[in-house]
Amino acid sequence: MTTTFSLDDLAARTEALLSRYEALAHAHTELQAQLNATLQERDSLRLRLQAARARIDTLIAQLPVNQSTHSADQEEA
Repeated sequence: MTTTFSLDDLAARTEALLSRYEALAHAHTELQAQLNATLQERDSLRLRLQAARARIDTLIAQLPVNQSTHSADQEEA
């Protein structure tokens, strides 16, 4: 079974294919931009998390070491 296309049919199908390709290329570009923005946001959030952890570690280091023992000593007195 042989399918024959006229030159007009072939041109129309080629135009449709080209149009679809351009739409997909545009969508790809937009998705790449969204991905880049998301990666930058992730990196920024990681830095903020690291800074917050550092602040918490600093605060923990400043806590009295024997706070529970100190409380027990006060109750005995």
